[in-house]
Formats: sequence, structure tokens, C-alpha cells
Amino acid sequence: MNAADAYFDNLIRLIGTARTTQKDAMETAARWMSEATVNGRNLFAFGCSHAGLLALELYYRTGGMVNINPIRAPGLNLDYDPVTMTSEMERMVGYGAIIADNQPIGAGDVVIVHSVSGRNPVPVDFAARCREKGAKVICLTSMESERNAVSRHPSGKLLADVSDLVLDNCGCVGDGSVTIDGVPEKVGPTSTAVGAAILNAVVARCVELTVQAGFKAPVFRSANVDGGDEHNRAVLAEYKDHIFYMGHTL
Repeated sequence: MNAADAYFDNLIRLIGTARTTQKDAMETAARWMSEATVNGRNLFAFGCSHAGLLALELYYRTGGMVNINPIRAPGLNLDYDPVTMTSEMERMVGYGAIIADNQPIGAGDVVIVHSVSGRNPVPVDFAARCREKGAKVICLTSMESERNAVSRHPSGKLLADVSDLVLDNCGCVGDGSVTIDGVPEKVGPTSTAVGAAILNAVVARCVELTVQAGFKAPVFRSANVDGGDEHNRAVLAEYKDHIFYMGHTL
């Protein structure tokens, strides 16, 4: 079997494992997000470096919810040079709390925090401060990685320790899933693909629950289909009080 086939096999297996083992947690996450939407509260998503890709996946997304807000902080995104600085910034104690304090996060809101290892101070501080502000925190992580990790936070806590709900991406320590002869490092990371599947499934279920509660679901259409632009402008205007990624244009 070549490496590409091995990667697909690993990915399919992990998505199946996540679907089975995380079913109850995903249902709870979807219910919390739906309740926040129905009750006029706000939704947020956060991650550092590659973990932040899933925060971006969830917003301004065809088929995604209009009211999911990404949190992007200086020095933590992959569009920053030198990119190695993001790893240093993620280890800064206290920065995560500063980020949370400068976002309109409050009681009744739901915050998704993604970190595969769960060991670095920024996501730990960020999640802990969001809980202090009254929000429910859902973490997406690798529990195998966390079980084998030593926290870099002074408290000794990991992300799962300061979260209300844990979604396990079922991945392995180090994230790489394929071994190639002659290469000491594993290739084929799975956290982004499996994490995206988990979170998009949660969003789909959230939309379903919102409709079942008798509310209109705030969902984007593709801007590349007829009527998409008009629909998106209307729903952005309708949910403008719960959207924080449009600057001053709403």
C-alpha cells in the first residue's frame, strides 16, 4: 500500500471512530449552539496556528452558520511572518486571557476552542477566561495527545481541564498518521480533516435543532449560485447584532 492510500485509510477510520465515540458530545455541542442562537446569544471559534484553520472553516462559509465568529489575534495566525513566531506566541502566559477580554464574549455564549495537544498557555488561558465570563467552552482536541502531554501552563492544566465539553478528534500523538521507510517523521496529519468533519457535523445538527425549535436558521448560501448574494446580504443584516467579523459595514 502506498502512502496516499494509507493516509486515506487512516482518515476514513478516524472519521468513523469520531462519529461513533463522539456522538453524544457532538449532540450536546449542537444543542448548546442552537440554544445560544435561539436565545439571542453569540457563537465564537478560536485556535492558534494550524488549529486556527478550523475557526476560519466555520465562518463566512457556504452551508455554514452566519453567526459563528472567528477570533483572530495578532501573532497567532499563519499569515504572519516569520511563521515560527506563532509557536512562541502560543506559549505566552496571560495572552489568551487578554484575547478573551477584548472580545464581546458573555454569559450564554458558546465558544469553540481548537488545540490538538491542549498543552499551550494561550488556548488554556483563553478557554478559562471565557468560562469566567459565563460562556460555555467546547474544546476540540486529541485526548491521546493530552494524556501524553505535559502542560506548558503554570497551573499544570490542559485545555480539556478548563473546558465544559470535550470533542476528541481521535488522532494520535504528533498528528502524523503515515510511516514511510527512510523518513523518521510521520506524515499525513489528520487533525484538520477530522476536526472539520466533526465541527461541520455539529453545525449541521445545530441548524436542524434550531429549525425544530421553530426558528429560522441563519445559513449562508454559495455566492456563486443565483440568488446567493441577495440571500447572504439579507441574513447578514438580520443577524448583524451577533456578527463581529464585518467591521463597520453592517
